[in-house]
Amino acid sequence: MDITFDDIGSYPLPHGVNKRVQQAFAAGDVQAADVTDAIREVMCQKIAAGIEVPTYPQFQDMNRQFLRIINDPDKIDKPFLVKDSCAEIIELSAIESVAREYFKENKERLRIRVCVTGAIELYLNQFGSTSYTDILELYARSVDRFVRNALHAKSSFEVAVISIDEPSIGVNPEIMFDDDEIIHALNLSAKSSRVDTQIHLHSPINYRLACESDAINVVGVESAANPDYLELIDKEDLERSDTFLRVGVARTDIFGMTAELNELYQVNVWKETSRLSEIVTSMETPEVIAGRLKRAYDLFGDLIRYAGPDCGLGAWQYQDLAQKHLVNTGIGISEFRRSVS
Repeated sequence: MDITFDDIGSYPLPHGVNKRVQQAFAAGDVQAADVTDAIREVMCQKIAAGIEVPTYPQFQDMNRQFLRIINDPDKIDKPFLVKDSCAEIIELSAIESVAREYFKENKERLRIRVCVTGAIELYLNQFGSTSYTDILELYARSVDRFVRNALHAKSSFEVAVISIDEPSIGVNPEIMFDDDEIIHALNLSAKSSRVDTQIHLHSPINYRLACESDAINVVGVESAANPDYLELIDKEDLERSDTFLRVGVARTDIFGMTAELNELYQVNVWKETSRLSEIVTSMETPEVIAGRLKRAYDLFGDLIRYAGPDCGLGAWQYQDLAQKHLVNTGIGISEFRRSVS
């Protein structure tokens, strides 16, 4: 058994800089000091929480982060195809100093997870319910250029995992492409990847598309908030296609959890915030998280390669609450490992 603790990416902004950082991103000023400081601070928090393969902090909108570049006429070879030299994820530059410090302290390189918004997601954002396969292919080739540059850049960290983020697959009825076209886009999107390549889905209904992709070898399942999702996956499909799972073992649906607290105490916990801490002290405890991982392991065994929160924590608002949730997740995964060792 070798299950790695990772995370999805998004995270609350530091208190006091929210508006300035959001304005900087909106203006395209992604090199602003507030932005890079916030990225470094959160990366340190993730490492301190025990994440073994942390994702760079995502403060940008997942579509705008890449479309800002792809839609810039000065940064493309032709419409929808980004220039190799411009396919840059600025967050990776921002965490360089964190990675160097990590190496000094641990005598090994920091292993990270890099997420790139997938071609289907980018296409839907720009074209909605149409099916221009030539444009989808160009988006997929652009995605792969971001992947390739992330893997090949000289840096102090090691890219251990690539994630292609496609939350609309299996959810959005506007997708007009057929299965073969989606699989082809997935293949092109991570053609250059030579590391574990996840697909981040919000529903596993169409997980078989990922199993049929030559470029994807890990399917992400948000199974903490939706435990029945695991029952939608056939273990034989995974074994036949040599595909593994990333299972969500900690809930991130903050509004669902606070609604439960509101009903329990008949208050608005966003106004009476003293109750918010119960999310990490009573609801999402290490014991609960370890139990979820055990259930998933009972079903899929060593086909589980990664575990962590369902999705990102950007909506959580308070960094101390988000970090405690990550700490609990790490403890829960460790407790499960000890129980089966």
